[in-house]
Amino acid sequence: MKLFYFGHSCFSVTLPPLCGGTRLLFDPFLSSNPKAQEAGLDRSSPEADYVLISHGHFDHVEDAVSILKRTKAVAIAAYEVCEWLLKHGIPETQLHRMNIGGTVRFAFGSVQMVTAVHSSSMPDGAPGGNPAGFVVRTQAGAFYYSGDTALTLDMQLIPKRGPLDFAILSLGDTFTMDPEDALEAARFIGCDKIVGVHFNTWPPIAIDQEAARTLFSNAGKHLHLPSPGAELSL
Repeated sequence: MKLFYFGHSCFSVTLPPLCGGTRLLFDPFLSSNPKAQEAGLDRSSPEADYVLISHGHFDHVEDAVSILKRTKAVAIAAYEVCEWLLKHGIPETQLHRMNIGGTVRFAFGSVQMVTAVHSSSMPDGAPGGNPAGFVVRTQAGAFYYSGDTALTLDMQLIPKRGPLDFAILSLGDTFTMDPEDALEAARFIGCDKIVGVHFNTWPPIAIDQEAARTLFSNAGKHLHLPSPGAELSL
């Protein structure tokens, strides 16, 4: 699988031909993302077959409507997020509503929506439903995206359905886990290959990247902290 990082918590995962080469885009936020702008990335950059939205905050949905209209991708999100997208011109045929605990099977594999401890409201104040993370399982492997979350014991349930090949964890502190809690999350989910997101976009979520990498390395885990525009093979 190939992960392309657009900055903040926006990234895409392209599945291998075994899974149809499906392109999964997560939490589209580029127009007001200073790090994406520095890398020359904007809302015309991502291509997607599915757009997965973890919750309703502006830094996770800002470009969802534009990208969904351009790509005709299917949105996978909480019921309330999909209702907001519907009111903003996205047709029913492009909406797949979910809620915490549910698993939906697609041609490329399955998507389970799991608990995230955070908050959620849409940019205009409309209800944003429950914040969430996603577990994606395919014939080529499985991965977990935490969304914006605190450390929670519920993460220990995730590997009970099978091992993860990698995980994408928020770790910028202030609004989510910090690197120390993200390391504990990696232990909870039994995963050694971690991609950090939701860090260094603005001063409140700035981290010491070298210290974070060392923290994970000392625990026998590998932490990727990509720059916007970077692609990882995972």
